[in-house]
Amino acid sequence: MPVINSIAALHDEMAEWRHDIHAHPEIAFEEVRTAGIVADKLRSWGIEVHTGIAKTGVVGVLKGRSDNGRAIGLRADMDALPMTEQTGLPYQSTNPGRFHGCGHDGHTTMLLGAARYLAETRNFEGTVHFIFQPGEEGGGGGKIMVEEGLFDRFACDEVYALHNWPQLPVGTIGIKSGPAMAATDTFTAVIRGHGGHAAMPHMTVDPVVIGAQIVTAWQSLVSRTTDPVKSAVVSVTQFHAGSAFNVIPGQVDLCGTVRTFESAVRDRVRDGMIRIAEGIATGFGGRAEVDYIEGYPATVNPPEYADVAAAVAQSVVGVGKVERDLEPVMGGEDFSYMLNERPGAYVFVGQAGGPNACSVHNPHYDFNDEILPIGASLLASFAEHRLR
Repeated sequence: MPVINSIAALHDEMAEWRHDIHAHPEIAFEEVRTAGIVADKLRSWGIEVHTGIAKTGVVGVLKGRSDNGRAIGLRADMDALPMTEQTGLPYQSTNPGRFHGCGHDGHTTMLLGAARYLAETRNFEGTVHFIFQPGEEGGGGGKIMVEEGLFDRFACDEVYALHNWPQLPVGTIGIKSGPAMAATDTFTAVIRGHGGHAAMPHMTVDPVVIGAQIVTAWQSLVSRTTDPVKSAVVSVTQFHAGSAFNVIPGQVDLCGTVRTFESAVRDRVRDGMIRIAEGIATGFGGRAEVDYIEGYPATVNPPEYADVAAAVAQSVVGVGKVERDLEPVMGGEDFSYMLNERPGAYVFVGQAGGPNACSVHNPHYDFNDEILPIGASLLASFAEHRLR
């Protein structure tokens, strides 16, 4: 594959960086060690370093051979997941309950590899900002960086990011035009009734029955009120009620998640959930209170920049190795906050295979070191192609 030769030569060294980060995972906004490694390496390569953004975020600034007034941002996430690793690898997590189960150790390493190469060659004009973001796994670190003035301090005309993707073969890159990943909302609902003896249900208002009716009715928001050519997911993942086999409880608590790609669908589902829950509960003589919390917005690649990213990707992996017909992913990504502020693209780097081949967020997952030069070359190529 036509990856950049000098980056390919760094493969073994990059793997060592990755294994070290993997062995010392840190969750959202606790990435002190990881951020320190990033900052030290950037400084050693002559890159200007800024720390403490969104608590543990790092931004490196590199000027090209001349200043054409343009700048791009290249972003990698640094945080691990709060889960226990079960890979048995020599570099397995040494931090209990902390695990790089989504490959952010690999993303950080690939951006470091791109930074080293660009610092050595400076084969571009303008400025590259290397954005090492904390707290992607539910922490909204991307949002916080934007709110703290990321693009005011580090002006970017475009911004790009990538994610390893076990569903694509090694040597391929996937780019979806338009919505690529979903908005990730959560909800809690409290259903209040009137408890009593389970043998005398006529003397109660049973919130378990109310809750069951609500759970079933919410699915009609997907099957009957959402345009069939659009997408929505309503998943109730927790149903808490009662403490004894012969007692009808007075309250039921529901929790779950909603995934959508379009703001109009998102609003319709939210409003419908509240309306249905309150209506059913009232009809049965109870009450329902729904707390709907909007999470990450959908990650949307503007078509023009998806085409740009595809052209750059083809220069790295070759003709026929760029997959444009990806299905949108119902998982979420807080790079969406950056794409809402600046145009750019979010791409998937195939990593299927390897000794620990499985999906992300699995306790047996491991990032495939084979793709380190591919990702680093892709990120570096965004800079060289967009800052000619």
